[in-house]
Amino acid sequence: MTLQQLEYILAVARHGHFGRAADACNVTQPTLSAMIGKLEEEIGAKLFDRNRQPICPTPVGEKVVRQAREVLSQADSIKDIVQEEKQSLEGMFRIGILPTIAPYLLPRFFPQLMKRYPKLDIRVQEMKTHEIKEALIQGDIDAGILATIEGLEEYSQTPLFYEKYVGYVSREDALFKKEVIRTADVAQSSQLWLLDEGHCFRDQMVRFCQMKSSQTSQLAYNLGSMETFMRMVESGMGITFIPELAAMQLCDSQKELVRPFAIPVPTRQLIMITNRNFIRQSLLEVLVKEIQAGVPKAMWKLGAGQVLV
Repeated sequence: MTLQQLEYILAVARHGHFGRAADACNVTQPTLSAMIGKLEEEIGAKLFDRNRQPICPTPVGEKVVRQAREVLSQADSIKDIVQEEKQSLEGMFRIGILPTIAPYLLPRFFPQLMKRYPKLDIRVQEMKTHEIKEALIQGDIDAGILATIEGLEEYSQTPLFYEKYVGYVSREDALFKKEVIRTADVAQSSQLWLLDEGHCFRDQMVRFCQMKSSQTSQLAYNLGSMETFMRMVESGMGITFIPELAAMQLCDSQKELVRPFAIPVPTRQLIMITNRNFIRQSLLEVLVKEIQAGVPKAMWKLGAGQVLV
């Protein structure tokens, strides 16, 4: 039995398909199948029901998969202990990040990080909050960048910065004539573009604007991309909400559509989370420092008139 074989069975359990598992492990499907077959022969039990689609672990296979995950986690910990002892800033580091953060934050620190630490292999994947939490538990990522929400008590949390929300208002909307947006004004909009359910960004704004839910609001239209909302607003349809970093990327004509909120200003806190047994603290400290250096210093603290949502 080898660690490589354990990695293969975890890949099959995760993807439910031998071909996709082989691609994820950068091996051919015959190689992966043969290695798993040898393991099954060695322990005298079938680990997967190959007659089902997607392929699922057998009852004993589920137990073996759980144990394999634990064994591989412990093996990785040995490597991490050595790297941390050396205060090494090299090797692979996997980060999950919210889609409402990634396109606006990554360009601010990622290129500089790679130039300063060329031996670091940072892998970034966009995920929703629940996906980040699950990926940390499964060991698929090392850290997550997301907004503070309830239910993160089991993870270690490192503050990054605070980010205000602003309105993005079409020229044809009634709110365009106002200098600031109040929560009571939102109902006056002809159309309100919101993210699909499952995005904490959406949930926070629904609560702050005291909307019962987007499903009961005839103003709300659900889409999956903030960039799509912005294009709709620019075409003359309704309003949406965008984070502060997104507003900073706009050209002058686009900035004319931005409307700040009246006090209290809705704000989210961005944090990095890891499992509580995370070892590579030296690398984490470097990442946090680089991220904070990429945003204005005013965003490092909660400002006067801002309220967390």
